[in-house]
Amino acid sequence: MADVQLVETSLRDGNQCLWAALGVDTAKTLTIAPALERCGFKAIDFTTSTHMAVAVRYKKEDPWERIRLMAKAVPNTPLQFLSTGFRFIAWETASPEFMSLAFRTLVNNGIRRFALADPMNDADSNVICARMAKDAGAEYVVGALVYTLSPIHDDAHYVECARKMAQSPDVDAIYIKDPGGLLTPLRAERLIPQLMKVLGDKPLELHAHCTIGLAELTYMDAPNWGVSALQCASGAASDGTSNPPSDRVVRNLRALGHTVHVDDKALKEVNDYFTALAEAEGLPSGRPQAFDAAYLYHQLPGGMVGTMRRHLSEVRLSHIEGEVIEELGRVREELGWPIVMTPYAQMVLTQAVMNVTNKERYSTIPDEVIRYALGRFGRPNQPIAPEVMNRIESLPRTRELRNEPDMAPLAELRKRIGTKLSDEEFLLRATMPAGLVDAMQANGPAPRVYNPQSAPVKNLIRQLCEKRNVARILVEKPGFKLELTGRGEE
Repeated sequence: MADVQLVETSLRDGNQCLWAALGVDTAKTLTIAPALERCGFKAIDFTTSTHMAVAVRYKKEDPWERIRLMAKAVPNTPLQFLSTGFRFIAWETASPEFMSLAFRTLVNNGIRRFALADPMNDADSNVICARMAKDAGAEYVVGALVYTLSPIHDDAHYVECARKMAQSPDVDAIYIKDPGGLLTPLRAERLIPQLMKVLGDKPLELHAHCTIGLAELTYMDAPNWGVSALQCASGAASDGTSNPPSDRVVRNLRALGHTVHVDDKALKEVNDYFTALAEAEGLPSGRPQAFDAAYLYHQLPGGMVGTMRRHLSEVRLSHIEGEVIEELGRVREELGWPIVMTPYAQMVLTQAVMNVTNKERYSTIPDEVIRYALGRFGRPNQPIAPEVMNRIESLPRTRELRNEPDMAPLAELRKRIGTKLSDEEFLLRATMPAGLVDAMQANGPAPRVYNPQSAPVKNLIRQLCEKRNVARILVEKPGFKLELTGRGEE
């Protein structure tokens, strides 16, 4: 029997999978912070550069302030930043000096743990990023083995990636990151022991999604094979396309004889909070998913399946979904078996839709697919099919994109954007439209407290106040009366 730790993912991955990264703001984060701190989690999966951009763009909140406040609220629980390759907020490939500045600024604001998930499973790139993170002051670095299914992603591939990262003194642990929820107990039973042999004394964690109902079953067996930490979400932020639910995972692991180090009372408070938040804000709650073998073929993350269906419906092409799914598999093979995760999931799906709807396959190729073929997002796992690469090379647009300049040196960027800016503001302005950063600053400090019970009433009043032709609002119930009057406008 094993001792198992948990990494809590509701604020980052649960929020992203089920609520499009829009369900959580600073007040909602800080309100649950004391309970999260009491739980005794190994870490909190807290943010990514994508979530930081969402804070600015949609919430008009300073993401650096959110990190600082949360780090102060949970001093004993490391906050994790997920980094996906050499990029920060923008999809432009960042220079090493820019990434170093981003890592250092994250550490200075309170990030203690970094998870490195290269979209190409490039272990060498993860090792370089790990060195940068440690040089910046990171306490703990976890290197990802991004799980997928393809002829080239066999056990030997993952063992070699794990070996390279385990040999780095800057990588403290390895984790299997399964964004599609594709890892079966049978494959895990074969793969995990092989990984443990090359990891030495470095721990192995597991992060999987419930998209087709496999993750929770694999979680139950993983501790038997050497996994020491499982990554879970809580309440309404779990299940569905999100991660396995923390309360159920703890209960079942203990029933199987394992020890799980969490405070049960605090864990219940966390689960209840995210469920109450979803109910108050009208957000979807994750639900157990049925097995769907189609995912083993197209491997789209659950959220992207819904997005694909919505887009096809909007243009009255829902009837071609089956053709798109089949084409997606062909495109992925022709492009060298990219892992179906951001940004490659979007690229492969867009190209598949274009191939199906146009008269000729690859008659239209998006810029991002061209950039991928040119190596702007890292080395493809294997060479792109010759006929596709020849088509890409023949495009005038390819010549233009090949001559795109790399990111300007840091000193030049600072001179262009503002030499007196703080590192925090500089990083935002270097990667986002200036107007969005201006609006965030004009909005002032974010609220600190959130009450799910009062949220529906506040939302109703806010919506009514936005109506220009309402002159009087009356809310009555036993023992309570609220009346708002104004001039109103026709």
